[in-house]
Amino acid sequence: RIVDWILDEFKKTNDIDLRNDIQALQRLTEAAEKAKIELSSVTQTDINLPFLTIVNNSAKHLDIKLNRAKFEELCADLVDRCKIPVENALADA
Repeated sequence: RIVDWILDEFKKTNDIDLRNDIQALQRLTEAAEKAKIELSSVTQTDINLPFLTIVNNSAKHLDIKLNRAKFEELCADLVDRCKIPVENALADA
């Protein structure tokens, strides 16, 4: 979810779609995992990937902020899907 959000934001600002760039996707996946872990202890994190891709001999960098509220918004449907099974398991215990 974070990776998709980053890809969408990067495309909005740079008009470049990185979905077919395997190396960029790998770096984004690692950065998204790191950001997710950081958001456990802070309310906002920076995702900074220099030289994410090169277009027309020009390097494109990624520098974006992700806050906990946006992360929760991105994952809200996953949390909602888990709610009923968890409540059922607690009721059965």
